Amino acid sequence: MSLPVPTPAAQAISEQLTQRIAREIAESGWISFARYMELALYAPGLGYYSAGAAKFGAAGDFVTGPEISPLFGRSLAHQVAQVLTITGGNVLEVGAGSGRLACDLLAELARLDRLPQRYCILEVSADLRERQQQLIAGELPALAERVVWLDSLPATFTGCIVGNEVLDAMPVHVLHWHDGGVAERGVAWEHQRFVWRDRALPDGHLRELAQAIPAGDDYISEIGLAAQGFIGSLAQCLSVGVVILIDYGFGESEYYHPQRDQGTIMCHYRQHAHDDPFYLPGLQDITAHVDFTAVTVAAIDAGLNLAGYTSQAQFLINCGITDLLAQTPADDAAAYIPQVTAAQKLMSPAEMGELFKVLALSRGLDMPLLGFTQGDQRRRL
Repeated sequence: MSLPVPTPAAQAISEQLTQRIAREIAESGWISFARYMELALYAPGLGYYSAGAAKFGAAGDFVTGPEISPLFGRSLAHQVAQVLTITGGNVLEVGAGSGRLACDLLAELARLDRLPQRYCILEVSADLRERQQQLIAGELPALAERVVWLDSLPATFTGCIVGNEVLDAMPVHVLHWHDGGVAERGVAWEHQRFVWRDRALPDGHLRELAQAIPAGDDYISEIGLAAQGFIGSLAQCLSVGVVILIDYGFGESEYYHPQRDQGTIMCHYRQHAHDDPFYLPGLQDITAHVDFTAVTVAAIDAGLNLAGYTSQAQFLINCGITDLLAQTPADDAAAYIPQVTAAQKLMSPAEMGELFKVLALSRGLDMPLLGFTQGDQRRRL
C-alpha cells in the first residue's frame, strides 16, 4: 500500500500498541478479531480513540457528516426537536466525535426554541472529550453550561438519544464459513507480525447466530455482538423517547449477500481507505458495516419498537435540508455553491446518501417521526 508515512512519535505509539497486543496473544496463541479491534481502537493511552492524534475532518483520517456541512446537524435537529416537544426530555449523544454535531444540534435547537435542559454526551475517549469541551465552549459559550459529559449510560433517560457513526466502530467477530461448517477467524502473531488464523467455533451464542446465517462456502463476514449488546443497554436506560442511529450498513440479506464474501471491514488512515486492519495499529480507524437487521432484532428483544428506517438522503430531505439550503440566496455564489456541494456529498447515492442509513427505535411514543414520513425502507431489514 502507498500510504502516508507516520511521524516518529506516531510510529512509536503504534509499536507500543503492537507489542501490547502481541503480549496478550502470547498468553494463548490467539485472540478473536473482536478483541484485537477493541485493543487497536480503545487500549488506554495507545488505541486509536484513546491517543491524541486528529481523527475527524480534512486534517484527520476521515470525514463524517457533521464535518461535511452544518446542514447535517441542523436537519437532524428538526427530528430531535419533535421528540423533545412530545417528551419534554433531554438529548443524549453517544460518541460525539469532534463535538461538531453537538454544536450544530444545539445551535439549531436554540433557533427552534426547543433547547433541552441538558445535552448529555457519553464519550469513552478522554482526548475527544477534551476536544469537544473546547469546541462547544468556544462556539456556544451561552449554551455550554447545558452540556454535561457522562462516564456511563444513565440509569433512566427520557428524550432523544443520538448516535452518528458509533456502531461501525464497535468490535466485531469475524467468521469463516467453509466445508459446511463455520470457524472464527482471529489473530495470531508470527514472524513479528499479525496474521489471520481460524479457530473452531465453540458452542454458544455466537455459533448459534453464525449457523443461522445463509452464508455460502468459503465465505467471510462479521457478527457484531458488541453493537447488539450496546442496543440492549440503550433499551435498558430509555424510559420514554427515541433512539436515532446513523451509520453505513445494510439489512441482513444485503449484508450477507453472496458477492460480499470477504466481509465489510474497512480501515481509514489519513483520508485513505483500505482493508488491512493490521497496518499501524493505533494510528488508523477500523470499522465494519452495520447489520441493521441484527441491531433491530436486539432492540425489539430488549423492548424497543422499530419507529423508522430509511436512507440518510431521504431522512435529511424529510427533516427539511432543502429548506435550510434555500435560506442561502442562490445568487450569493460564494456561500451557496459550497453548501450545495456539501449537500450533494450528504445525499448523493454515489456518496453517503444511500449507503448510510438512519434507524429509529422508540419506547412509550406512538407517533409518525418527521424523518421517516416518506421513503420507508423497513422492508429491507
